[in-house]
Amino acid sequence: MPEEIVYDQDHLITVSENAGDIILTGEFQAYKQERGFRIYLCRKADPQSKGKVENVVKFVKRNFAKNRVFPNLEAWNEKCLAWLNRTGNYNVHNTTKKRPVEVHALEKQHLKPVSTLLSFESNFGSSISRTVHKDNVIKYKSNRYSLPLGTYRPRGDNTVFLEIKEEELIIMASPQGDVLAKHPLCHGKGELIKNNHHTRDRLKGIQAFKETIICQFSDQEKAEQFLYEIGVRYPRYIRDQLQVMQNAIYHFRPQIEEAMAVCIKDQLWSANDFRDIAQHLN
Repeated sequence: MPEEIVYDQDHLITVSENAGDIILTGEFQAYKQERGFRIYLCRKADPQSKGKVENVVKFVKRNFAKNRVFPNLEAWNEKCLAWLNRTGNYNVHNTTKKRPVEVHALEKQHLKPVSTLLSFESNFGSSISRTVHKDNVIKYKSNRYSLPLGTYRPRGDNTVFLEIKEEELIIMASPQGDVLAKHPLCHGKGELIKNNHHTRDRLKGIQAFKETIICQFSDQEKAEQFLYEIGVRYPRYIRDQLQVMQNAIYHFRPQIEEAMAVCIKDQLWSANDFRDIAQHLN
């Protein structure tokens, strides 16, 4: 097995990208810990990072599987292995100009053994899930509840999770994850329960977003340093990190100065750490 494995995003693997601090499902987290490999998670709707795999799938479908008849699974496996030996792994690749079987022989020298013990224990409970509609609302028991503008993503995963506490509906980005919205539970039908704050346009440029966050701190120099370090460590997730920061400032404003000081003192360069510290102080 290799040191690092590239995965496409899938609900069996990931709960949330979590602004770069990726949350895996319980089962896959246990699997990853037992096997001991690193993960590179492809961004959603990003074919450039998955093109090689997709082309391999098309090659097998169109070259091997197309126009062949297989009476049973055993015949499929037998003919597939024969096809790999003479075609799939033997022919010279048009781009690399090498045979896959020869490249694999070189790669094997750098692979490590696969562990035998597997653990699939999970502590995740079941959650109520809903799909975010284009107008940034979800439906629950014949009523509609608003979400912040920009929650719906045209090419992304629009699943959110609900939790009912007494007479309050809590909408989260992932099970036990960031809270996107809270609404009083409506017992009627056909109602739109809306928070006027959700109509604000958050889709600003990254630099403007950073300046908006920095100006909310009294020590703006520290805030600027913190956001710079985040940008270095999470270049692919910078907007997600900034959104976590803004959410934490909104909910824990009296604690943000102390939380920032702790993050810089202990070199915790993550918006998730900032949020957790502010929440703990609160």
